Amino acid sequence: MSTSFEPINAAFGRVFRPGELSLGLVVPIERYPHTRRPTLRRHLERVQLAEQLGFAAVWLRDVPFDVPAFGDTGQVYDPFVYLGALAATTERIGLGVASIVLPLRHPAHVAKAAASVDRLSGGRVLLGVASGDRPDEYPAFGASFADRSERFRDSYAYLRAIGQRRPRHDGRLGTLDGRIELLPRPVGPRLPVLITGSSRQTPAWVAEHGDGWMTYPRDLPTQARVVADYRKRVALAEQPPKPVMQSLYVDLVDDDGAAPQPIHLGFRSGMAYLREVLLHLRSVGVNHVAINLRFASAPIEPLLERLANDLLPTLAPRETP
Repeated sequence: MSTSFEPINAAFGRVFRPGELSLGLVVPIERYPHTRRPTLRRHLERVQLAEQLGFAAVWLRDVPFDVPAFGDTGQVYDPFVYLGALAATTERIGLGVASIVLPLRHPAHVAKAAASVDRLSGGRVLLGVASGDRPDEYPAFGASFADRSERFRDSYAYLRAIGQRRPRHDGRLGTLDGRIELLPRPVGPRLPVLITGSSRQTPAWVAEHGDGWMTYPRDLPTQARVVADYRKRVALAEQPPKPVMQSLYVDLVDDDGAAPQPIHLGFRSGMAYLREVLLHLRSVGVNHVAINLRFASAPIEPLLERLANDLLPTLAPRETP
């Protein structure tokens, strides 16, 4: 098996390796189970600690408004402004966004902002994109929630085109006639773009487009089937192998042997069960798990150290025979 996916940028190569699973964290790295809005205390220091402990990436979200029905404002700050702050205060950790809602942003602005952070960070941007799932926000942008699947495809095509030399594209979001080029250019040959969920596209479209796939936690047998189907579709589209990642809410308790209890998009358990789940996900082809500690009951800094000390050595890349 190849030891790397397509070498797009530094973070893509470090975070995603065939047959391996790395761990990341969703920011803000904070407990806020009973409120929509985090305090953001020590938010930069905790990302720096995550880097020091060896986590592969941090992930932020595109949440422009406080939507009560959604129940989470994410890191509050604009994702690209926040990525710039993280680029300036870290050195190695991957900087991911999961995910930019393409129908609510012009793709030229997305490409400019993402390429700027990629250049400033030395090739550490991992750009997730999605069609969006919060209908309350669309009227504020003068956009239609109903046609977001078409707008996502249009935005994606523009985003890919504008990253080329002498880009040419003609669509409802604009025309590129080859006479202008995007600046700055990303560090690698292009921005690494991962598609989130279905983004209201067919499974075949998702497999053919994008440099990887972000999906959601499922029971382990179902996740194995879903990942296998994605990889089959990638091969049928005659694409190179592509990574798969997922999110996971975790509340780690003191008792290492504690049995799992379900929480929102994850579980509360001891370390033994969490380790078992991660090893199973690695065995079925998941390459990265972004852990969300919003519902954690333990203090954050000791929890990060416990996760790093107990899990990262177990998940360290294995030597090929």
